[in-house]
Amino acid sequence: MSSEHQTGSTPETGTSSLLLSEEAFREILDERLPFAGMMGIAVDYFADDHVRLRARYNERLLRPGGTIAGPVMMGLADAALYALILSRIGPVELAVTTSLSINFLRKPGTADVVADARMLKLGKRLAVGEVSLFSEHGSEDEPVAHVTGTYSIPPPEQRV
Repeated sequence: MSSEHQTGSTPETGTSSLLLSEEAFREILDERLPFAGMMGIAVDYFADDHVRLRARYNERLLRPGGTIAGPVMMGLADAALYALILSRIGPVELAVTTSLSINFLRKPGTADVVADARMLKLGKRLAVGEVSLFSEHGSEDEPVAHVTGTYSIPPPEQRV
């Protein structure tokens, strides 16, 4: 993967259309979302067409049967959507999840779970995205879960 892809810059111009940087989102994770640290959520990269986060493998995140717990995968997907939306609208921390649907497709391996989030529609008041979750050592063509989510975006006068 090229550094242009990882930084969110476009190959033609070398500039990014993102309104929140990867580094700024990492600061939000560290300072404002303490649960992300407990779940081992880390940012891989922001790009113009998608955002990638991961939940670092930890035995404390397993459920009976030796698989990553569903709430961890749901939290990772939700965090990836949040990162994606903020990267497009800027640091609007009061953007909130209004709907999240997950289909668990297969058991993830004993590895990090990676979330690849892509925008389906970005409007003035709602954003809809999808997330593919896959095991780090597995194939992106064989996701462990598929997630769709909708976020409510507050009007400009209510944004913090």
